[in-house]
Amino acid sequence: MSVVFLFAALLGYFLGSIPFGLVLTKLAGTQDIRTIGSGNIGATNVLRTGRKGIAAATLLLDMGKGAAAVLIAGALFPGGAVLAAIGAFFGHLYPIWLGFRGGKGVATLMGIALALNPWCGLVFALAWIGTLAVTRISSLGGMLAAIALPVAAAVIGDFELVVLFLALSLMVIWKHRENITRLLAGTEPRIGGPKPDAGQGV
Repeated sequence: MSVVFLFAALLGYFLGSIPFGLVLTKLAGTQDIRTIGSGNIGATNVLRTGRKGIAAATLLLDMGKGAAAVLIAGALFPGGAVLAAIGAFFGHLYPIWLGFRGGKGVATLMGIALALNPWCGLVFALAWIGTLAVTRISSLGGMLAAIALPVAAAVIGDFELVVLFLALSLMVIWKHRENITRLLAGTEPRIGGPKPDAGQGV
């Protein structure tokens, strides 16, 4: 069983480590997203290239790789879905192809949540979209959605997912520590606002 779980985790990691934001922007011939805004490979930073379609595709693909890792591992390796979820999440945060410098995990976590428990995934999506609609601050939306995720799992009584989602949500918040500093200072950029200098954003 340990070998099965190892394969599930590795499957998740390699799926999660696909840097769709970087791949799509390079294919489109845009500026390397690692040199603009936050340098992040996620959809919010892709949006700063002005290519909304590519940003939307990045969001969907980052969600998709998290969900695919869970669903494929669940089908191939009984009991391996959770390990694949962990692998996919950390693959996105620390992809081997980019020197272990990846994204912040919000979209990938949403895909994982939808695959493991659609109700929890829906709560995540509503918290994220709702916060974005009100504040236009991507980082705040991602963090509040991450916080809502283990709460949703607790409400439905799935305490295995509570532990998993709590751990992954804490990682999301940790990856946003610079955003938290800017939020407290009132300098966090908003979607549709002035483009941040390199080193800012989400």
